[in-house]
Amino acid sequence: MNREDIVALDRKLLWHPYTQMKAYIETTDPVVAARAEGFYLYDVDGTRYMDANGSWWTCIVGHNHPVLMAALVERTKTMVHCSFAGTTHEGAVRLAQRLLPLCGKTFSRLFFSDDGSTAVEVAIRMAAQFFSNRGQEDKRRFVTLSGAFHGETIGAASVSGVEVFHEALRGLLFDRIVLPSPAQSAAPDGEPWYETAFARAREILLAHHRHVAAVIVEPLVQGAAGMLMYPAAYLRELRALCAELDILLICDEVFTGYGRTGTFLAHAQAGVEADIVCLGKGFSGGELPMAATVTTERVFEAFLGDPSKTLWYGHSFTGNPLGCAVANATLDVFENERLMEQLPLKAAVVQRGLDGIASHPWVRAPRRTGIVAAFTLVDPQRPDDGGYLNDAGWRFYNEAKKRGALIRPLGSVVYFALPLTVTVAQIDELFCVVKESLTAAFG
Repeated sequence: MNREDIVALDRKLLWHPYTQMKAYIETTDPVVAARAEGFYLYDVDGTRYMDANGSWWTCIVGHNHPVLMAALVERTKTMVHCSFAGTTHEGAVRLAQRLLPLCGKTFSRLFFSDDGSTAVEVAIRMAAQFFSNRGQEDKRRFVTLSGAFHGETIGAASVSGVEVFHEALRGLLFDRIVLPSPAQSAAPDGEPWYETAFARAREILLAHHRHVAAVIVEPLVQGAAGMLMYPAAYLRELRALCAELDILLICDEVFTGYGRTGTFLAHAQAGVEADIVCLGKGFSGGELPMAATVTTERVFEAFLGDPSKTLWYGHSFTGNPLGCAVANATLDVFENERLMEQLPLKAAVVQRGLDGIASHPWVRAPRRTGIVAAFTLVDPQRPDDGGYLNDAGWRFYNEAKKRGALIRPLGSVVYFALPLTVTVAQIDELFCVVKESLTAAFG
């Protein structure tokens, strides 16, 4: 099919995620992806685009990395899939053996699943059943941060707080307890906001801890809320409070994990370890749907013994051999290319790019954690007109697309989720496009 045929059939037959399809059908000229390599996607018409969002934050080592592709091809020669119930295979065992030490000294068990939402769903079930198996039936509630996003299955959506995503599910989701986000710049009295937010969190948890199974957080960066960033000190205090009150701490590292914040897992920057960690997106280098939930021996042991204590949960593709092969290859790339050692330099170049646009009248709150970066677009004449339904981000997106960069916004927030393999030259090229696009869109 030629490009026109593909687009016409797409508009007639398909339903895209997070998309108002009426507007899409009537006005959108989509990228028709034909191939990908490294930092770039290529349209069927030959146009090359910088993939500045990492294809929804997944491509942690870039597109079609040759080491990952070789592992994928090799695995297809012998076994593509097998059940993971009563069956195991070397790739899964090897992956757990390598990955668990990277997560922290206390982690000892890994449960495979399909994507970030299911990794969170597993964590929710683990936490609730952990206390049930210990005879603490009253500890069934979950606590989350304001603006949290943890996925789109019913359980994961229930602990999320981006209202525009889940308004239509009102009545279907279970109730959650909400803590104020620590990711605001300053409290009204001038104290660091995270301190005020934690003081309120302590009050809430002290009042409800007898009924709380777990607190779930996105460490350091609340992604879908608009790349809201907060200091490691908040997480450190929250970890201590959870331990004091016998509450499990779940760190959703689906986005923040695999190095992009500056450490392999973001919550390591607080010098703490969670009880349960959710992994996804970069887990298989962004090449296959693959995820995992990792936990401690303390949590695992609560499920041993009587059959009623079993974690009755799983997926058809749990421990998929293809996914495990590519996930192992992703760790090979981390080790052999020394990606973590290169991060400080690349983070500094990203900061230089942010500094270069900070004076633009529409740019507010330029921010960065590792090589995750963002800024908010605010009309100087209408400073209160923001959020997910604001069109400023899309005005910027269209200008950047003309200049060869795909930078899909989060409402009025422009953000960058770059692969760890991105080069300094590519970062500089990207921010040249950003500066030109700001001028073209807003003057």
